[in-house]
Amino acid sequence: MLAAHVDAPHRPLRLAEVPDPVPGPGQVLLEVRACGVCRTDLHIVDGELTADRLPLIPGHQIVGERVDTGERVGVPWLGWTDGTCRFCTSGRENLCDAARFTGLHIDGGYAERCVADERFCLSLPPGYGDLEVAPLLCAGLIGFRTLRMAGDPARVGLYGFGAAAHLVCQVARWEGREVFAVTRPGDTAAQALARELGATWVGGSDEQLPAELDAALIFAPAGELVPLALRAVAKGGSVVCGGIHMSDIPPLPYELLWGERVLRSVANLTRADGEAFLDIAPRAGVRSHVTTYPLDRANDALDDLRSGRLVGASVLVP
Repeated sequence: MLAAHVDAPHRPLRLAEVPDPVPGPGQVLLEVRACGVCRTDLHIVDGELTADRLPLIPGHQIVGERVDTGERVGVPWLGWTDGTCRFCTSGRENLCDAARFTGLHIDGGYAERCVADERFCLSLPPGYGDLEVAPLLCAGLIGFRTLRMAGDPARVGLYGFGAAAHLVCQVARWEGREVFAVTRPGDTAAQALARELGATWVGGSDEQLPAELDAALIFAPAGELVPLALRAVAKGGSVVCGGIHMSDIPPLPYELLWGERVLRSVANLTRADGEAFLDIAPRAGVRSHVTTYPLDRANDALDDLRSGRLVGASVLVP
């Protein structure tokens, strides 16, 4: 099969023909039909996240067809947990210290075939095509978990309007929330998409918001946005950082946190998150704005994401 490999940080992915993977106990073999491209993949390629072995096949928003049954399933970031630790046994499997993640510890979906633990595969709603459902498996799930961690905000700010934000924006609007989309200054393409999806206000991070927020969700991996978001939320509000990696947060005065404001992160996801979001997404009318790339252009997809040229989400097709 053809697969794209990370050989070392800061190097382009290497395309090569390799033997098909062989499923182990509890695993299923999948024909990859589509695989979303995530900023986490970029963090791995750029050396900001360390893989425990190389070469590695990245990719964790996998739409696959089971070779044994023909069923279409989704493979998300969380690929395995021990099931016995205090986190797993208290409904927090996303925090399992022994967890193994698809495309980081387990070869992922930048390939024609992959294997996955059957217990961690997600059933996919029938109303979505392969390309449209792939971004829901991480961008959608993390966006959804980030929103839920913010409580029940009437006014929510989305900082960085890419794959995750453009999906969670649709859920938030369906739930009756006001959405304030904050992009990089001058990012007119992302701002146009935010307006199209019903954002109440759209502007750059250099602009003053017209109202206080109840919550700010940060998806851009830029630590300097944290004090900016804390200034934007009202007393009692929350700032939730949705990314797995972020540049350093600059020093901030305590007065920004004071007033019972909350600053927290989101770490990974649970299978329950997947089931909940994939139930809500079709009812909320969530649709992915997708740019597609053939597998042999995986490096182009990552370059477009890195440079900010991408609007919405991107998906590889074997």
